[in-house]
Amino acid sequence: MISKVTGITESALYVDDLERSVQFYESLLGATQLIHETGRFCALRIVPGQVLLLFLRGSSTEPSDLGFGTIIGHDGSGPLHVCFGIKSEELKNWEDRLAELGIRVESRVDWPRGATSLYFRDPDGHAVELATPGLWPDEA
Repeated sequence: MISKVTGITESALYVDDLERSVQFYESLLGATQLIHETGRFCALRIVPGQVLLLFLRGSSTEPSDLGFGTIIGHDGSGPLHVCFGIKSEELKNWEDRLAELGIRVESRVDWPRGATSLYFRDPDGHAVELATPGLWPDEA
């Protein structure tokens, strides 16, 4: 029998300016908490049990010895993608918030299962999505 994972604990984006990116995501999401910061990366608590890691592009290609273990090297290039779930009844509030922040929605998709997605870019050109429930078949 194969054991099952409990979820996605971390997602990572690679950015050119950590401070700018932290400010962007804190302004956008409001309720984030900066839980770890080095010159190489920042960790933002999105909701309990979920963290968005923002790595300075190119700074994590080599293994990182922590003294108690090693994190293997990684990096990403080009426009990556991240999606944040939102409540259906708050979609209009999110559209208003994006407008207030001067963030242009590049695309709105009304999915066949009833979900709505708003797509826009962060300061590094990453594709950011806000999606209501119903995007995937097993969502309530």
